[in-house]
Amino acid sequence: MLTNEQISHLKKELNDEKKSLESQLQGNKEGSLEGASARDTVGELSLYDNHPADMGSELYEREKDFALEEHHDSELNKVNAALQAMEDGSYGKCKECGSEIPYDRLEVIPATLYCKEHSPEQNVPGDRPVEEDVLEPAHGNTFQHHQFREVVDNEDSFQEVARFGTSETPSDLRGDYEDYNSLYNEGHDDEGFTEDYETFIGNDLEGKGRKVYPSKKQEEYEAMLDENDIEAPFGDVPYHQTDGYVDEDKD
Repeated sequence: MLTNEQISHLKKELNDEKKSLESQLQGNKEGSLEGASARDTVGELSLYDNHPADMGSELYEREKDFALEEHHDSELNKVNAALQAMEDGSYGKCKECGSEIPYDRLEVIPATLYCKEHSPEQNVPGDRPVEEDVLEPAHGNTFQHHQFREVVDNEDSFQEVARFGTSETPSDLRGDYEDYNSLYNEGHDDEGFTEDYETFIGNDLEGKGRKVYPSKKQEEYEAMLDENDIEAPFGDVPYHQTDGYVDEDKD
């Protein structure tokens, strides 16, 4: 059983801790970046067009403020619960098993309401981050997402933005490369077309007047077909009199 002198000492420790936490919470709110806009902190109207590394310091400071506030709130709740337990007369007994909590433990952690064996802090969480339900391993060195999709179009919005730089480093890429400039050659398309033949095929605004515009890309494409003895990347094309995709039905 705790003596009145021990309880008085522990109550003073808890009250001092409570004042300290409340002071820190107030100080964090006054100097925090939580309510500040990007224009106030870095002179930007928006952060969407900035490289992630350029905003690294500001992002770190904001995350630090959130983490400190969450930690102080949690500790303050524990202190208030311990002070309430003193008022109720249940302080010094484990909430889980009801056994006496040693004074040595209370002296080190005055806000605890559990014995060592039943302390919630020693339980390792078994849940996994929700992001793991949708994250996938890297597919080579291209920006792709295969999950839930049968057809993959590499020309997605993220790939378009990633052309201007990402936060990855050469160590994030797999495989052996001759030099730094060859790291990002795989799947890179400066012209932005999904299919190779689209780089040299054109038509007018009405979809007519289709013609081939000779280019190096066309020569490479035809050489690839000749080398594999096929008429198209997916194989030979059955001959037909009309284009069933665009021609009107004249029957």
